[in-house]
Amino acid sequence: MSFIKDDKGFIFRSGPVKKTNNYYSFWDDTQNNNDEVDSFLGLSDEQKTRKDIVQLAGYKRAISNFVSIVTGENIPVVFNSKDESFTDGKRVVIGGNLSDKNFDVSVGLALHEGSHIKLSDFDLVKNLDMEIPRELFVLGEQKNISNHSVTTLVKSMLNWVEDRRIDNFVFKSSPGYKGYYHSMYDKYFHDKTIDKALLSAEMRLEDIDSYQFRIINLINKNRQIGSLKGLREIWNVSDLKNISRLKDTRECFDLGLKITSIILKSIDKVELSDDTKNQQQNGDDGNGMNGDGENGNGDNTLTDDEFDDLLDSIENGSGDGDSGDGGTDGTNSVSVNTTGLDLPNSNNTPPSSNLGNDDGKPMKELSDRQKGLLKKAIEKQKEFLSNNIKKTNLSKKDSKDIKAIEDSGATYQDVGKDVSRFHFDNSVGRGTRCLVVKKLTPSLIDSNQFACMTKYNLESYNDSDRRYKTYNFVEEGLRLGSILGRKLQVRSEERTTKHTRKNGGKIDKRLIAELGFDNGSIFSQTFTDKFNKAYLHISIDASSSMGGAKWNKAMTSAVAMIKACDMSGNIDVVVSIRSTHNDYGSTSVPLIAIVYDSRTDKLQKVKNLFGSLDARGTTPEGLCFEAIAKDMIPGNGKQDSYFINYSDGQPYFGNNDLNYSGHSAVSHTRKQVKNMRKQGLRVLSYFIDDNDYSYDDEPYGMNDFKVMYGKDSTFINATNMMDVARTMNKMFLKKD
Repeated sequence: MSFIKDDKGFIFRSGPVKKTNNYYSFWDDTQNNNDEVDSFLGLSDEQKTRKDIVQLAGYKRAISNFVSIVTGENIPVVFNSKDESFTDGKRVVIGGNLSDKNFDVSVGLALHEGSHIKLSDFDLVKNLDMEIPRELFVLGEQKNISNHSVTTLVKSMLNWVEDRRIDNFVFKSSPGYKGYYHSMYDKYFHDKTIDKALLSAEMRLEDIDSYQFRIINLINKNRQIGSLKGLREIWNVSDLKNISRLKDTRECFDLGLKITSIILKSIDKVELSDDTKNQQQNGDDGNGMNGDGENGNGDNTLTDDEFDDLLDSIENGSGDGDSGDGGTDGTNSVSVNTTGLDLPNSNNTPPSSNLGNDDGKPMKELSDRQKGLLKKAIEKQKEFLSNNIKKTNLSKKDSKDIKAIEDSGATYQDVGKDVSRFHFDNSVGRGTRCLVVKKLTPSLIDSNQFACMTKYNLESYNDSDRRYKTYNFVEEGLRLGSILGRKLQVRSEERTTKHTRKNGGKIDKRLIAELGFDNGSIFSQTFTDKFNKAYLHISIDASSSMGGAKWNKAMTSAVAMIKACDMSGNIDVVVSIRSTHNDYGSTSVPLIAIVYDSRTDKLQKVKNLFGSLDARGTTPEGLCFEAIAKDMIPGNGKQDSYFINYSDGQPYFGNNDLNYSGHSAVSHTRKQVKNMRKQGLRVLSYFIDDNDYSYDDEPYGMNDFKVMYGKDSTFINATNMMDVARTMNKMFLKKD
């Protein structure tokens, strides 16, 4: 975490990340770690593939949940859209290049920043300049350090101490989230170049850069607290093992002042060059800011044992500076850039007192290549803190599309894990993801994310000069549904019949006088006759082969049933379409979208949005059924439940995860249909074709169709689709 000043004051800012091991792997075991170093914040120059908007929306939702759980507050999480990734004290901003591979680091950073919102005093930070005592500026002046550089140093030390307190809070309050912090640490603080530099003669000059580097890395097991004068004192006053003693940002600030004072007393007086003197005389002190965000270019992931030791030392502390790790950090700190200053040791040779390591072993020497890597790492940190690194943010369109996905409730569901990977053998499959869209919305259509529901389709449908000029399945369906619905209206009626002069029941007061005539039949019984409430789920195959007349007629039938059920008053109807989401080639996924639900939608939705629907993609069939199985309404004595399927062939789908076809796909679909029947749903399935067939000349695939849906599955010509609606009407009006 770092405080960087802008026009609005100081803000906490997070740094870039590299690569990680996935604590998130329990969500997806197919991932690997071959991502680019700065992919989380989008530091690459360009996107090689189109963003998976649905996945990004899922990541955002998950991270929001994590932040809410850890902080106990409803802190907004938003994507970066203004070339910056920081928290302003009100919301957590995350980068737009999230993926499974860097998700863990993203969670760690978000938890860290969310904890700042909960625990840090942003008002103190904004007014920090006014809080620094004059004595520190006097110390700086004695060493030729400008007031600006002193202020920057104080901010840096406050950052470092505050991060210790914040992360300690998460470790103690939410230990289950340490894995995400583990990934974050690997990105920031455990790099081979940094490890070697700590053990080498590098950064042992008693200047501000060296103190910054050594203090920031006090959490590294290779720290050498004897490498600089006063560093052991800083270690002792920091007392990282008892960091929880600091209760608020004010106390962290006070400790930061102490550390700054020790640094200023310990450094040698800076000899100013003529250029620097002129700059200061002109009001420019020549000192910028330097920072520590990522730790170089190596890959030095901690083992689980090493990480546990790190956490133990943070929570329980180690007694000295020779072993153990005390503290943790999740964001950048700022150091003073002494460029332009004449350092006291012009030959860059550290004082002899600084040349030993704490364990008595000789210092390691860095090769020229390693020195170059270290220099690049430091330069990269400085570039990041000065906001000079190009960050790929989320475009306005992507942000709008993610909002559309969130409003539609679209999520991925794992399906097909019991399906063999290839239909021609018994290889063990790993399943795939199925995209479930829970609500059709205007913004989702405008996003054009899914080929089966697009703005172009809707415009084409409403254009009288185009292909729908001669047939409008919405208008036709509503017309026919009105006719059918008049008959279904009786379902909402209740018929009460009272039978008198019964030997049992409720006493009929009008018959009490007949007791004197030895008539004991003075009871009455009342019977109420009404239909059960009904649930109807119509699922339509929206694969490409269903296009044209079959699609128009199937949708006409569905719209007719929606209208008829709307008139009946006691039938809930849900309509879904099944297709594939093909934007990512070999990573195509099955898609099932709930396009209408009478429990939440008005009939006007059919009129306004159904024209956007069209048949595209392949036939995932049972994979889609499995994805929505938990959303089905079981049938019982008081609830009649029906599942109606329209499709025109065998199941077929394929991606890198599995080849869903042949016997394995038929068996899997059959299993899902059987599960529906076990829930009490009556399954009716219609095989749709353009042609008429005789009984002995059924269409290709009809045998497999019957295996999947049962012997009562029916072949029907597309032109006779309204027969289905009429059949359903009769079924709804029938009493057992």
